[in-house]
Amino acid sequence: MKFENIRNLREDNDKTQKEVAAYLYIKQTTYSKYELGKINVPIDVFIKLADYYTVSIDYLVGRGKK
Repeated sequence: MKFENIRNLREDNDKTQKEVAAYLYIKQTTYSKYELGKINVPIDVFIKLADYYTVSIDYLVGRGKK
């Protein structure tokens, strides 16, 4: 499943995939696969991303507002 808000938030905050991947302690290629929906995003990654961008997990997965 592709989660467009993950990419949109990254771009809106002028972050590179490499920067966000470093924050998550994962490889950039793994992060890229999350954005493209090629692999599932683990819940702990959603939690970290929600904290990083100060949004809800629902928002990250496209289920609600910021």
